[in-house]
Amino acid sequence: MVVPAQGPRAGVVGGGPPTYDAEPTALPAAKAHALDELVADTVLDGARYGTYTLRAASVRGDSARFRGEPRRDALLTARFGAGPAALVFVAVAGGVRGADTAHLAAGDACRWIGGAVGRSHARLSEDIRAGRRGDLKSGLHRLTDRSFGRLRARAAEFGLEPEEYTAGLRCLLLSADPRCRTRVFFGVGGGGLFRLRDGVWQDLEPVVPDSADVTGVPVVGFGSPVPEAGTDGDRLTMDLGITTPLAPYIEAPPLPPAEPFRFRASVARPGDTLLLCSSGFAEPVLGEPALAKELAERWSRPEAPGMAEFLADTQLRVKGYADDRTAVAVWEA
Repeated sequence: MVVPAQGPRAGVVGGGPPTYDAEPTALPAAKAHALDELVADTVLDGARYGTYTLRAASVRGDSARFRGEPRRDALLTARFGAGPAALVFVAVAGGVRGADTAHLAAGDACRWIGGAVGRSHARLSEDIRAGRRGDLKSGLHRLTDRSFGRLRARAAEFGLEPEEYTAGLRCLLLSADPRCRTRVFFGVGGGGLFRLRDGVWQDLEPVVPDSADVTGVPVVGFGSPVPEAGTDGDRLTMDLGITTPLAPYIEAPPLPPAEPFRFRASVARPGDTLLLCSSGFAEPVLGEPALAKELAERWSRPEAPGMAEFLADTQLRVKGYADDRTAVAVWEA
């Protein structure tokens, strides 16, 4: 049996070719005494647990590749624990544009929130499988605040203002238990959270913290609003407005970050694709209908793409969008 060769997945969508070359041109400057600060042009990861397949990629933007600047986005994927109680954690962070230490702040943000989640993973895993949304929200809020407190302390060490050494941070928590389809998002700052369902992109970004509005809005140009709560009972963040006791994940109450905390828990359906991404990928998905349409076609297939295919998909080029791109996608079997 001869399997027909597929055409190249990478390419250009939208109007006109991008300004920069498709491949890296210049490497970032290195310091002999600080080689551990170097950031690779591209990071790629993936896994399969329970009913879902995970793909994650972070790519230096066309502009940074041309100018020899480091990738400002950071990506962390980790598994804590084993068996059905294991917790899969993914963090995406983006440093401040134009700051020389942006890549360092993004890396610190991912590592510090990852460490905090790892130390509390047993309780977090139990709360996710039990559906304790209130405990999850309050506990993750405190873990996030503490991580941003460490960023402010590091800024002081460097002699920088807090707003100069910070990052947008967006995270996913996924249970390894095949019986659990609850997917938890939390974070601070810009980026995107989307869901592809029945070929239509829905914007799941919690615009206002603690809002009772749980309506997922399709990406501009693709479909009409789809209510989150229907006859099948699929509803997001059902208790965002309910005050709950603080979960004992950490001890000290740190100062909150400058931007509001965002949280959303959803129940996945078979065939869904959940997409978490940095601003550099969310902006072209929202701003260029051709990209959203092309990704919907590619990612609506029954099987998740292979890792190389996913990387090519995230690098679909669009004129006018040259920032770093970091994307994490979860395909539901």
